[in-house]
Amino acid sequence: MASRFLSYGRQSISQADIDAVIRVLKSDFLTTGPEIDAFESALAKTTGAGEAVACSNGTAALHLALAALGVNEGDACIVPTITFMATANAVRYCGGRVIFADVDPDSGLMTRATLAEAIARTEGPVKAVLPVHLAGQSCDMAALSDIAREAGAVIVEDACHALGTERRDGMVGDCRYSDAAVFSFHPVKTIAAGEGGAITTNDPALADRMRRLRSHGVTRNPDDFVGDATEPWRQEFHDLGWNYRLPDMCAALARSQLSRLDAFAKRRRELAVIYDKGLTRLSNQLQPSARMRGQTPCWHLYVALIDFAGLGTTRTEVMNSLRERGIGTQVHYIPVHTQKIYGDDGAYPGAAGWYERCLSLPLYVGMDDDDAHRVIRALGDVLGLKAL
Repeated sequence: MASRFLSYGRQSISQADIDAVIRVLKSDFLTTGPEIDAFESALAKTTGAGEAVACSNGTAALHLALAALGVNEGDACIVPTITFMATANAVRYCGGRVIFADVDPDSGLMTRATLAEAIARTEGPVKAVLPVHLAGQSCDMAALSDIAREAGAVIVEDACHALGTERRDGMVGDCRYSDAAVFSFHPVKTIAAGEGGAITTNDPALADRMRRLRSHGVTRNPDDFVGDATEPWRQEFHDLGWNYRLPDMCAALARSQLSRLDAFAKRRRELAVIYDKGLTRLSNQLQPSARMRGQTPCWHLYVALIDFAGLGTTRTEVMNSLRERGIGTQVHYIPVHTQKIYGDDGAYPGAAGWYERCLSLPLYVGMDDDDAHRVIRALGDVLGLKAL
């Protein structure tokens, strides 16, 4: 029998997840119902944040956070060039200017030094800094927070890869070093909502503003009305908002998945250990991405760093050969500054070093140990390597 295809990531849906969605479908509320409050409470408790605001996806979450924090036309916002496009694009949605920061070539993460360099070449004040927690690892938020606050910037963590990651001093998303942290619940992420996102914060006023903005900027609080507060139908629009609401079906699925977060994280860590051991036995030209100290990641991606040229091949050849063997891979990410809509021709050597070597291997909780060993064997075969 042919081996099943291993994609680089996929969701894990249980009967409890299905039952949670069916329960909502049989209820009176398919959107803006009680499941939203329940999910927000559960997420805030999980991350250790004071508030959580659910929304339609991770991109919307980034936009909501920046808009609610007052990013406006011309404001300079610093974004690492190794990230998904949405991190930078959300700045542009607000009319802001994207200032790219370089990253560490072995971890793909923004560092104190790369942030300082980006701040130094920014014309005018820096309004916001958006650290990106890549593959499940957190940036050194204590260090980044110090320098960002010194520059007078607000901080929004793009934590879409890092739900369930533990630092020495708390969970990613507790916002002890930031104004807000943003999560995604796309099917390849650690927990799935179909589509969905959320922002955590410790600022109740900021959370209230984001909740208004996610639903067209509407307020139904009579204390805020300009018009006749005695009119039972009155609703007023005091902000220019959007329809970024999360349906209750998606929130129910996400809340059910969140109850299994510890098990998901444990399995992802187990698979990462298998990869670590197997890859390091193949060659010193093939290694795991660098590990950050003082944290226990919930791995969203498993990124191998491969010296393709030194091994006499190309990434394209490797990816195509692995696909022929039933193994899917991906690249995270093409540096955003090189994309046509940005066209920044600056020098980012750390990002170049990461990009030329990175390859994301299959990692999801539905994989068994043999699947991980199969990937290692296939990669060794494709690269012409045998275990040392």
